[in-house]
Amino acid sequence: MSDEATSIEPAVIERLLGRAVLSDAPLTKVILAPFTGEPLYILPLSGAPEVLRAAEGARRAQVEWATRSVRERCHIVLTFHDLVLKHRNTALDIVQLETGKARRDALEELLDVLVTARHYARDARRLLRTTRHRGVFPIMVGVQELHHPRGLVGVLAPWNYPLTLAVSDAISALLAGNAVILKPDVQTTLTALWAIDLLIEAGVPADLIPVVTGEGPVVGPLLIEEVDYVMFTGSTRVGREVARRCGERLIGHSMELGGKNAMLVRADADIERASEIAVRASFSNSGQLCISMERIYVHERVYEDFSAAFVRRIEAMTMKSGVGWGADMGSLISAAQVERVLGHLADATTRGARVLAGGRHRPDIGPYYVEPTVLENVTTDMSLCDEETFGPVVALYKVASDEEAITAANASSYGLNASVVTRDHRQGRRIAAQLRAGTVNVNEGYAAAWGSTRAPMGGMGDSGMGRRHGAEGLLKYTESQTVAHQRFLGFGAPFGWSDKRWGGTLVLAVGALKRLGLK
Repeated sequence: MSDEATSIEPAVIERLLGRAVLSDAPLTKVILAPFTGEPLYILPLSGAPEVLRAAEGARRAQVEWATRSVRERCHIVLTFHDLVLKHRNTALDIVQLETGKARRDALEELLDVLVTARHYARDARRLLRTTRHRGVFPIMVGVQELHHPRGLVGVLAPWNYPLTLAVSDAISALLAGNAVILKPDVQTTLTALWAIDLLIEAGVPADLIPVVTGEGPVVGPLLIEEVDYVMFTGSTRVGREVARRCGERLIGHSMELGGKNAMLVRADADIERASEIAVRASFSNSGQLCISMERIYVHERVYEDFSAAFVRRIEAMTMKSGVGWGADMGSLISAAQVERVLGHLADATTRGARVLAGGRHRPDIGPYYVEPTVLENVTTDMSLCDEETFGPVVALYKVASDEEAITAANASSYGLNASVVTRDHRQGRRIAAQLRAGTVNVNEGYAAAWGSTRAPMGGMGDSGMGRRHGAEGLLKYTESQTVAHQRFLGFGAPFGWSDKRWGGTLVLAVGALKRLGLK
């Protein structure tokens, strides 16, 4: 099978758009290609009637879906896995066209979809099976824990990783027996529709996973009103509003939000390895990655050597526009994102920060290209110090000790991801345990923790709530139910016994359980 890029025919775009639940009204949005700034396609938009229609159809389909065995659902997801692998070139083309990212970054999220699908398809039966627990009094009481689907799950997916963040959350929700209504970002609707198309081809009923289109502030609230659980990925600001609306309806929600992630380079670090890790950790997906590094704390003994090696690697990076291989870094997503990044840079340099590499807008490559950039002398009065830039910009800070680095890394309201680079693995794990972040990578930037799907991934503080991956990444889409079976006797006093006699018996019984080592 060839790995060469192919073009996306207009007929393919039209067919995929036909998968969305669209409005009969002439509501549309022109979607621009980040590589060129030219129109890519015209997106019809859903409205309130379409969201309601999608939700009603999904709820009807969910009733039948929940009766299917977990084994059957897993088989469908594994079939989807194989279809994604077979049609990977088309996926990479669509992702690149809609996001402007380098092809190797598009491949990274495609691989993540494959890993996630395989993981949950193989673990779902174990996670969802009925579990037996010891009752309050062994033998007398039998207890079972069941997991029921919540019903209808709403997935609000962002533009930065439009394939994996649209479909990976949907996979675990579907395996748990739910229906899913998906609202992708308007910029990357085609990518989401491509993935849903393959899920349907694999055997998921079309009505079970409808896609609605439209701007988040318009369609998002409509969706939240119709679902039983919300999975949101996006900014902390919007996440607070999502949480408020979910709270008003008393429905569950899980959110991965912003980050201002820190890397710690210890005095014993291998400088070449550290600089290579730092480049990938800071500039993958053009820095438009919630778990990428925006702060690097370097021990003063290796600061000069590290900064020189880091700058050398940055200056060797290749940027080029268009679908295909060969770029180390791609475009930003939009003019608005360029404006945000350049605004942070202008504010920092005006206040005294020094640019060590990059720092320029590159419209000669494409309208939304900004060079990979590293700065030093960043201070707390600069927006770039504390606010998430979400672009190819990272700041270096010199520290005198591990303790100073840990304190500085934790001095943030965010707590999504962190990294420690060291030759001493034991010390790396010790430091990692002191960092206030949902995931910490030792001698890697983000891929080790993110790719280990049996372990949970998520944020602390302003970086979110709930977890992807691990057991919680599937069980959060279920309602736990405890069924306790009283086999004989009971909790009421036997006929003729006084309260005092019965109370004393219960106290003796509870004490005996402790002596036997039973909870």
